[in-house]
Amino acid sequence: MAVLDNFRLNGKVALVTGAARGLGLGIATGLAEAGAEIAALDVAPLDETHERVASLGCAFHPMSVNLLETKAKGAAEIVRECVAELGRLDILVNNAGIIRRAPALEFGEEDWEDVVQVNLSAAFYLSQAAARRFVEQGSGGKIINTASVLSYQGGITVPSYSATKAGIANLTRALANEWAPLGINVNAIAPSYYTTELTSAIREDVERSDALLVRIPAGRYGEPEDLKGAAVFLASSAADFVHGTILPVDGGWLGR
Repeated sequence: MAVLDNFRLNGKVALVTGAARGLGLGIATGLAEAGAEIAALDVAPLDETHERVASLGCAFHPMSVNLLETKAKGAAEIVRECVAELGRLDILVNNAGIIRRAPALEFGEEDWEDVVQVNLSAAFYLSQAAARRFVEQGSGGKIINTASVLSYQGGITVPSYSATKAGIANLTRALANEWAPLGINVNAIAPSYYTTELTSAIREDVERSDALLVRIPAGRYGEPEDLKGAAVFLASSAADFVHGTILPVDGGWLGR
């Protein structure tokens, strides 16, 4: 097999959470460009994602689900629906995430609990449900989590976000340790600052935005399309021997 063929995802089905916009939209599009069929999950309308995937000739199934309410049973139902509609599941991308900003002395209970639920708990329950399906199918599978440069750093006024992203990084390693022998690859992508809704408040603050850009060696914010290559790699057979890795796609942020 030619090396480039290892990156093809034809015949694979990927479930991407938070796929309506931003990083999730970019990842879903990239996986479809590599040939994967897409189950896209979000609370926001998925029309643009559908249009992009359909234009590439790939099957698409939208799922309107609020991960604030998703526990183990709900995650199992999500996987069952994906399999019922698209026939199988080969790739899970735990991309959905929320952020709440406030000084730690004033940080509210609801803001803490909501972020932990969406960013960490739902990701675990979906990973568990997907892994069970991979075992049942007998063909292994790929799980890709969205970590962050704040998996390594504390950030400012985002205690719940920073805690969950650090948690995602170590959950990635922990699941890889257990599931690698089952043929399941668990890895994560760690973006820095991208042009998404989550960073809009920072980007609109000229002083802070300028300070961030000075720190990014690439000299710009990331675009969702910048994650396509990393996502396709980790979802493909090219990454069959990659387990428990946190791959920064950060414009060089962590190197400075």
